Amino acid sequence: MEPTAARGSLAGLLGIWGVTRAALLLCVLKVVVFPGPDVTSDVSVIYRGWYDVLVTGTFPQDDVTWQYPPAAALAVLSPAVLPFLEYATAFFVLALVADAAALALLLRGARGTGRSRRGAWLWVAAVPLLGPTVYARYDVMVTAVAVAALLAAGRHPRLAGALMAFGALLKVWPALLLLAVRRRVAWVSAAVTGVAVAGLFAVLMPGAFAFLGFQRDRGTEVESLGSLVFHVARHHGWDGEVLLNYGSVEFLGPYVSWVSTGALFLTGAALAWLMLWRLLATRFAPHTAADAAFTAVLLFTVTSRVISPQYMVWLVGTAAVCLCFRESRMGRPAALVLAACPATMLEFPVWFGHVVASDALGITLLTIRNGLLVAASLLAARALWRATVPARREIPSAAGPAWAERTTVPS
Repeated sequence: MEPTAARGSLAGLLGIWGVTRAALLLCVLKVVVFPGPDVTSDVSVIYRGWYDVLVTGTFPQDDVTWQYPPAAALAVLSPAVLPFLEYATAFFVLALVADAAALALLLRGARGTGRSRRGAWLWVAAVPLLGPTVYARYDVMVTAVAVAALLAAGRHPRLAGALMAFGALLKVWPALLLLAVRRRVAWVSAAVTGVAVAGLFAVLMPGAFAFLGFQRDRGTEVESLGSLVFHVARHHGWDGEVLLNYGSVEFLGPYVSWVSTGALFLTGAALAWLMLWRLLATRFAPHTAADAAFTAVLLFTVTSRVISPQYMVWLVGTAAVCLCFRESRMGRPAALVLAACPATMLEFPVWFGHVVASDALGITLLTIRNGLLVAASLLAARALWRATVPARREIPSAAGPAWAERTTVPS
């Protein structure tokens, strides 16, 4: 690409980011009223309530809606760095800063041979398609940490491991990124960081791990893949109900525990598949870690008992890192995740009432969104396996370690 064209492309990307993010900020600040339920109440009511508890030096041990690992306290307390702003406003500004940081990381990751700005473009396009929910949850902050970790994995494995561990202590899911990392030093760094940070919270703040019990007792949330069973069953005599439970809108009633258990089984199967992939994979390129991380997050999101709208930010962030590499095999899965973003915004918050009512529109939206994610998961898993695991006919009987050495490219 010519330097002038590159500068023009960058200017266009930054211009689109600025316009779309200004629109998101206007929505969460309620200058513009976005259709559907108020997505900002989590910040102004729930997060603010947690803030008032956390500043006393303890975790909200008696609040079942606190289902986050200890470092999440840092995100909830973060508006304190902007004391001149009201709590919710400060939080939204910091979410914007995290969004900008993720974009800057992706642009930096696009530099060099074999790199591309496709990842930055995906981030710029996908985030506003999710609507104002992105800035009304702290997931964008966690995703910025995950993006930094994945981009550091190739050249700075110690830093990557530390960031992955810190991200896991913010919201658990970045622990999945470690499945994609081959360097032992990254795992050691993650272990040391995780133990040190978790230990510090455990010593300084009572109730650091109370969230484990609250998370265990969650049921099947109305937007999850398994929820489609009950959305349809409600039209055929199922006598359960939809209630706010453990901080989310869930199905309660006969057979819900069966579906929740089934989701946990699928999550276990996904983990088993990923472990098998780790054992058999021998072909590693610079983009493999990002591809594997994106696949892992996809699989765990799809099989979860809960697929909240903000979970899509995780997928967009990890997919964007994949697309920073021209040779990544995740182009089609990333496109499906992008397509799932507007469907997510329509099912929440725009037409969430239809989802809760299990009417035709609500079921259709969920089927489209969840179907796109299932398809993306299957395509990603297939592409990752084919790119890294040799077929049996490719393995000479007497090759042994020498064959693996020839086909392995350090990442």
